[in-house]
Amino acid sequence: MTDTATHRRALADRLEKAGVLKTPKWRAAVEAVPREEFLNPGVFLPMEGGRWRPATALGTDPAEWAEIAYSDESLTTQLDGHLTADQSPAPVTGSPTSSSTMPVTVVDMIERLDVEDGHRVLEIGTGTGYSSALMCHRLGEDNVTTVEVDPDVAARADAALEAVGFSTWTVTGDGLLGHPRRAPYDRVIATCAVSRIPYTWIRQTKPGGIVLTTVGSWGYGTGLAKVVVSDDGTAEGRIVDRSSFMQARSQAAVPIAGDLSARTAYPDSERPAEVPPTILGEWMPAFIAQLASPGAQLVRATTDDGAQLLHLFDPDRESFAEFIAEGETWTVRQGGPLALWDVIERALLAWQAAGSPDITAVQLRITERTHTYWIGDDPELRWEHRIV
Repeated sequence: MTDTATHRRALADRLEKAGVLKTPKWRAAVEAVPREEFLNPGVFLPMEGGRWRPATALGTDPAEWAEIAYSDESLTTQLDGHLTADQSPAPVTGSPTSSSTMPVTVVDMIERLDVEDGHRVLEIGTGTGYSSALMCHRLGEDNVTTVEVDPDVAARADAALEAVGFSTWTVTGDGLLGHPRRAPYDRVIATCAVSRIPYTWIRQTKPGGIVLTTVGSWGYGTGLAKVVVSDDGTAEGRIVDRSSFMQARSQAAVPIAGDLSARTAYPDSERPAEVPPTILGEWMPAFIAQLASPGAQLVRATTDDGAQLLHLFDPDRESFAEFIAEGETWTVRQGGPLALWDVIERALLAWQAAGSPDITAVQLRITERTHTYWIGDDPELRWEHRIV
């Protein structure tokens, strides 16, 4: 086995230079925990054409494996909810469902937790277990509880944690429910994205404690929320950065399928779009769209003659918006009880009028019944999401 101590020190140096590794105790954890132990049995490396090349720990040259393990990249460890690299002798296609997040993101998040000695942490989404091991090294294994919805992923993470000398509270089950002991935690961190922060996480956090998670349901245009829990059971904070994680499986939206032309055949209105819908390809406008209409999904399509089409669907409200390009302008056709683009466009126009602030301008407050987001004092930039 290749000694990776040099790779770990080099990783710590890069993370420190990047400005995310700031405290000596977290640096000690990065230098101590071997990331390669948390990549067994292997990873999928991206190839052209949407395929993945399997690389296994046993089948790869040790020096090359160390380079893979300490690359500044997220490494896919599972495809389609079941496939691992050791089961794939040749390149395959598939959708990533578990990964080892790039170290710069992992360390940035755990530094943002502002932990102190003796703090107890609940982690939602064990994944490979690498971030769990970093926290065990920093806080002690008895102070870390980690939850993983996929039993196979959890089993591999447990084996890796034991291999490096940690035996923590690992819970297999719904990652939104938290630890069944319902004991209060000082910190809660989620390594998955959620469309809304489950109130169970707030209930399991001590007053003054912090919950840190990615919010949003699109594959991009999501934000890292950091909220502080109050004595009255509410939590308040802000979006502290852009962030992208796989969606929590119990909150993942069902992809829009079927004949899109049939879904959009009967619009109630048609008009020119004041804001081009292509703006939704940008991070902050995409986040604004999700705040304005949290059930909306953006779908891209191409007609038989090559024309570009964009759609917004809200399946729960049975509403749609279809955009048709006409030169440099767009026409929007809307149908259903909710005029989706009217709602989103108003928010985008108000955001532009406010100077197009970045995602860190967004504040939020969580109660048992509502999630409220706002930017400044403009009522058009305030959104209340009720929990039904």
